[in-house]
Amino acid sequence: MALLEVECLRTHFRTPDGVNRAVDGVSFSVEAGETLAIVGESGCGKSVTANSILRLIPAKVGRSTGVVRFEGRNLLELSPRAMRQIRGNAIGMIFQEPMTSLNPVLTVGRQIGESLRLHQGLDRRRAEARAVEMLTLVGIPEPQRRVRAYPHQLSGGMRQRVMIAMALACNPKLLIADEPTTALDVTIQAQILDLTRDLKHRVGAAIILITHDLGVVAEVASRVIVMYAGRKIEEAPVAELFRRPRHPYTQGLLGAVPRLGSSLDGTRGRLAEIPGLVPSLTTRIAGCVFAGRCPRATDLCRAIAPAMAAKAPGHGAACHHAPAEAAAA
Repeated sequence: MALLEVECLRTHFRTPDGVNRAVDGVSFSVEAGETLAIVGESGCGKSVTANSILRLIPAKVGRSTGVVRFEGRNLLELSPRAMRQIRGNAIGMIFQEPMTSLNPVLTVGRQIGESLRLHQGLDRRRAEARAVEMLTLVGIPEPQRRVRAYPHQLSGGMRQRVMIAMALACNPKLLIADEPTTALDVTIQAQILDLTRDLKHRVGAAIILITHDLGVVAEVASRVIVMYAGRKIEEAPVAELFRRPRHPYTQGLLGAVPRLGSSLDGTRGRLAEIPGLVPSLTTRIAGCVFAGRCPRATDLCRAIAPAMAAKAPGHGAACHHAPAEAAAA
């Protein structure tokens, strides 16, 4: 049995313009120790999917339905108290922007220690000692001093490492990383990715990596899901997806990745672009969500939503016209 099984997850928000279908029928699973990447452009539903798994969507504005089964228990059916025992304990999360996720008036040691006192029953002294261990684990220098520092006294890379330390403090079985390298310079990004790989081998946690950066996916993930307009449109092992993308949107994403030999003046290796705009999620779309931007779209695509269909072992695409053998990207 998979560690996490998500079946037909839907998260809809009530807005003045109507119902926003941010996540619309997404299904996937995560095996123990696996790194699964969820990719797509901004607004495709990646972060909402992560927040829905952890039940972080406020009931006043949104509602999640479907099945989110973690170790055999449907998280969407648990009481708030039972969910709090899982959140930050068996499932850890690295949020997108550490400066807004960390409490500015508490030391980082106290913030790491909170989950340890709550879930592990440690007293303040033992929690601080464990916080020092975690800061050491994530590579922060002088951890005995930094444990008493406030978030504003740390660099962006250090704050992100603190977030990772908090997420791993209780030895979770599943770690959700929401854009962990966003807003960091490329040198710090590389350090965070190296740290993520190293910690995965040390603690053995499964990872859901949410990102829009295909370079990051190639570095750390073993399997990838591509989302567009709230729906899953392709799923494959990473090497297979990069070598033979089946869905036109995935092909467009890979075509927009800079490669050696490309130039800014367009004289050679010009980057591809995907014409058109993402459809409004407040309008129910009967057919394929990508039909309005797809060069292959037909009346069938605009009328009937394609189901995920296997195009190769472990490789599925939601496209009426996706070939079983696609040309290499």
